Amino acid sequence: MGNDTSARKKTVFQLDTPFSDVSWPKVSLEDQDTILELLCNFLSPIGKHRRAHVKASKGKKASKRADKAKTERAGEDTEMPDSVIPAPPDITHCIDVGFNSINRNLSAMAETQQCGSDAQADKADNERKPLSMIFVARGDQSAVFNCHFPKMVGVASRDQPSKDKPRLVGFSKSCSERLSHCLDVARVSAVAIHQDALGSKALWDVVSKAVEPVHMDWLHPDSNPVYHATKINAIQTTVGPKREKKTSTPLKQG
Repeated sequence: MGNDTSARKKTVFQLDTPFSDVSWPKVSLEDQDTILELLCNFLSPIGKHRRAHVKASKGKKASKRADKAKTERAGEDTEMPDSVIPAPPDITHCIDVGFNSINRNLSAMAETQQCGSDAQADKADNERKPLSMIFVARGDQSAVFNCHFPKMVGVASRDQPSKDKPRLVGFSKSCSERLSHCLDVARVSAVAIHQDALGSKALWDVVSKAVEPVHMDWLHPDSNPVYHATKINAIQTTVGPKREKKTSTPLKQG
């Protein structure tokens, strides 16, 4: 008898919720290009300062050798004065670079809105400045690394007026290398700008008009409630063939 090669099918059921996902704000490609150009112009002074005055790190061993040589020269009568490095641009203190820094700031913003005590809220405000714009290079990475941003931004800004809510901008095409060049750092996947950052008004005017705030319906219970039924997804999938049972030969008793 020939083996049955036809694939067996099985229905698998999955439960979902209407609140499982928050969409990224839609931004046209033309607006993305305009925003990226303005963002790079805003960040470029930081990269220029770093390229002119900040030496690239050569590792811990090189740093230890430099410290040792400096200590040996300390006992000499004549010592070359260290060159004075100009202070970095003011906007350096008005941005967050990288997922960790931005996530911590968004978490602090969400905690501030949930604080019932003014003292706790003031403490959170002093520790971290609220963000007005978050830019993510979505085209350079998997969605696993950035899918949390809409939820975090929505929670962090839930009680703010619509016109003041931070804007989340996802660049769909590759732009990580360009942002890295503007900041003169090895890799940049996300950049955030603080509220009222010096020189950011022109960028904010464009972003606030082109990008809608992140909205999460279930965070606003005072609005007209709408019933959403539980989603049950039925998925047809294939399963492997049944395994044939092996019959064992009984042992003969001697």
